[in-house]
Amino acid sequence: MWDYVLERRGQILYLSYQHASLVIQCVVLATVIALVVAVLVYRSPRLSSLANSTSAIGLTIPSFALLGILLAPFGFGVLPAVIAVTFYAALPILRNAVVGLAGVDRATVESARGIGMSRIATLARVELPLAWPVILAGIRVSTQMVMGVAAVAAYVLGPGLGGFIFSGLARLGGANSVYSTLTGTIAVVLLALVVDLLLVLVGRLTIPRGIRA
Repeated sequence: MWDYVLERRGQILYLSYQHASLVIQCVVLATVIALVVAVLVYRSPRLSSLANSTSAIGLTIPSFALLGILLAPFGFGVLPAVIAVTFYAALPILRNAVVGLAGVDRATVESARGIGMSRIATLARVELPLAWPVILAGIRVSTQMVMGVAAVAAYVLGPGLGGFIFSGLARLGGANSVYSTLTGTIAVVLLALVVDLLLVLVGRLTIPRGIRA
């Protein structure tokens, strides 16, 4: 297997870059979408419950099924992969964002409003920073989850390491089929660990020391 990896190290590095790029860009997009929705619903118990229920139900949809549905309108390629990865990435972030914003102490919010801060300023300077540790935890969970979803996206010819996995499975029993599958799987796991370490660093840099767990 080591010889197999060495012979294809350039391809592995390139596909790892594609995989990481797909995941990171989709998680960033999902974070923006989830935060916008969370800001709109977190003050309403009914809408918050609806958002949480939608998140829970969405996670039960098999990724293969969603990718198959997306094939009809979008065909093969990057677009259905981006839509599927962004969809799954947004769900845990939305749930955590709603919980985090709703959990901010109302007395703190009222104090901010009492000293003349506007509703938007209070949200940006008080509520979101206090909710950020919970939101970031959702981003970390989401990122780890969609690393696997991005691999499955190779089913629709999406970019990334899933190509190694599907190629190996398609040739199971043939030469190097197991090596191909293992290479893709191990590379996804290692990439997930690296990205998670980067998110831990982001947390150290962005979470105020006073509220750091």
